[in-house]
Amino acid sequence: MLEMKSECLECHSNLSYDSEAHVCSYECTYCVQCATSRDFICKNCGGDLQKRPKREIK
Repeated sequence: MLEMKSECLECHSNLSYDSEAHVCSYECTYCVQCATSRDFICKNCGGDLQKRPKREIK
């Protein structure tokens, strides 16, 4: 199961389960602004960042 991290790796802004965010294959998580500014490339692994699915809070 995907680990839904609650903070952007780059700017440390809060991300809720239903926030738009981007992740790499290692689940490094970025807010939209940081992912865009990095051209959708993870600073840790160099992998591409994809849109993270949203999850409902139960």
